[in-house]
Amino acid sequence: MDLIYLDYNCFQRRFDDSSQIRIQIEALACQEIFNWAEAQIVQLIWSFMHEDETLLCPFPERRDFALELSTLCQTRIAPEETIYTLAQTLIQQGRFSAKDILHVACAIHAKANFFLTCDDALLRQAKKLTLPFEVMNPIDYIRRDNL
Repeated sequence: MDLIYLDYNCFQRRFDDSSQIRIQIEALACQEIFNWAEAQIVQLIWSFMHEDETLLCPFPERRDFALELSTLCQTRIAPEETIYTLAQTLIQQGRFSAKDILHVACAIHAKANFFLTCDDALLRQAKKLTLPFEVMNPIDYIRRDNL
């Protein structure tokens, strides 16, 4: 069973500008991954970074939706010094925001098989690193044949 770390934008994709076809398709892909988690076809990770971003969200509907989805995440990652140390090492290897690199460090710490994000800049930067998991867009993950 795949262990997946979803970037926070995957939890919020359904609320983005649905007039863009790409966003519609990404929202559907994210929803399918949540459906698979509910059916226990994949396993999702929820980290302290997801929690922080959710609690800082100023929109109650978005915040509540993310918290509801968090119940599908079987693996929970609490803050640990090793995660921060790893993030400090990784941030020197590319152009990452502190939030993005902490998500990547959490995924490494959790031993994820996949890191999924809708953020093209993060995808490009993460692909420059040697990571123990595949980094891809949720659409590309859904398209894989070997589930």
